[in-house]
Amino acid sequence: METIILAVVIAVVVLGALGGLIVGSRRRKPLPPPPPKTPDITAPPAEPHVGDEAETPRDEPRRTIEEVDLPGGPAPVVVEEPPAAVEAPEIEIPEPTAGRLVRLRTRLSRSQNALGKGLLTLLSREHLDEETWEEIEDTLLTADVGVQPTQELVDNLRERVKVLGTRTPDELRGLLREELLKLVGTDVDRTVRTEPEDRKPGIVMVVGVNGTGKTTTTGKLARVLVADGRTVVLGAADTFRAAAADQLQTWGERVGAYTVRGPEAGDPASVAFDAVKEGKEMGVDVVLIDTAGRLHTKTGLMDELGKVKRVVEKHAPLDEVLLVLDATTGQNGLVQARVFAEVVDITGIVLTKLDGTAKGGIVVAVQRELNVPVKLVGLGEGADDLAPFEPEAFVDALIGD
Repeated sequence: METIILAVVIAVVVLGALGGLIVGSRRRKPLPPPPPKTPDITAPPAEPHVGDEAETPRDEPRRTIEEVDLPGGPAPVVVEEPPAAVEAPEIEIPEPTAGRLVRLRTRLSRSQNALGKGLLTLLSREHLDEETWEEIEDTLLTADVGVQPTQELVDNLRERVKVLGTRTPDELRGLLREELLKLVGTDVDRTVRTEPEDRKPGIVMVVGVNGTGKTTTTGKLARVLVADGRTVVLGAADTFRAAAADQLQTWGERVGAYTVRGPEAGDPASVAFDAVKEGKEMGVDVVLIDTAGRLHTKTGLMDELGKVKRVVEKHAPLDEVLLVLDATTGQNGLVQARVFAEVVDITGIVLTKLDGTAKGGIVVAVQRELNVPVKLVGLGEGADDLAPFEPEAFVDALIGD
C-alpha cells in the first residue's frame, strides 16, 4: 500500500515539472508578427512631369512618398510638406511728380508742335492778308481749340502784329506764346484737392466714358499720390466691366494701396460707400473711387453715377470729381463733358492720350466748355506718364523751340 502511494506522489511531481517546462518554453518562443496595417492615406495617381519634377499648384501642399519600416516590411506612406510661402508683390517707388510734365516735354512736343509750327509759318509770311488769317483760323480750329477761343486769339494776334510790327521769328514765337498762355490760363488753381483741413481722408471720384483710360488713370493717380508721401485706398466701383476691379487692384498692389471691391455686377454705390468707410477706419490720406464708365447716352447709367455720389457724401463731401477725357476724341469729348457735368459737379479734367494727337487745342476748348481747369494729363502708356498740368510747359511744347 505504501508502495502504491509513493508511486502516485512521484507521478504527480513528474507531471508538474513537465508542465512547467512546456509553459516556459512557450513564453520564450516569439509570437508571429501581426498582419501589416493598411495605410489610411493612399498614394495619389501619377502626375505629368516637366523635366524631372511634377508641377504642384502653388496653393496646395506638396506631397512626397516615403517608405516606413513596419513589422511586415516597408510600406509607402504619403507625407505632406507645408505649402511654399506666397511672396507678396514687390512695392514700387513711383517717380517723383515735381516737374514731371517738364521732363516729358520732348515726348509731348513730338506730336503737338505741328500746331505751333503751322502758326509760326503762317505768321512769318511777308504779307499777312485775309487769306493768311483765314488759314491761321483753320489751323486753330483743326487743333480743336474751339470757335470762340480761336476768334479771340486771331483778333489779338492781328492787332499786336499790326500795332507792334512784330516780324522776326523770335518776336513772333514770343507773341504767340503769350496769347496761347492767355487762352490756356496761368492764374487757375490746378491742384488736385486731396487734403481737406477738417478731416481724413480726402475723397476723389473719377468719372468718364469707357475707353478713355479712366481705370488706368485712377491707378496712375494713386502712384502720383504715393510718390508725394500720401497713403491711399482704392474703391473699385466699376463693377459692370469685366476685370476692372482686378486691373485696379493690380495698380494698387504695385504701390501698396489697399483696394476695396465687391461682386461682379454688384452695386457700385455700395462699393464706393465701403471704400470710404474702410479709408476712414484705416486712417489713410486719400480714397480714390473708380466709377462705371459705360455710354453716357444711357440715362439710367448716368442716374447710377449720381447715386454713387449721393451715397459717398453720406460719409463726407467729395473733395474732387475728376472727368477723364480722351484728347483724341475732339468735339465728341466735349459732348461727353457736358453730360457728365449735368450729373456731378466736375472739379477738374484729366486729358489722356495727349501725346498721340496734334490736337492739343482741346485743352482750351474743354476748359471753356465747363469752366473747369485741366489738372492732369496723360502722356503715354508708362506707369508714371500721368503728370500735373503745367501751362508753360504745355505751351512751350506746342510751339516748339
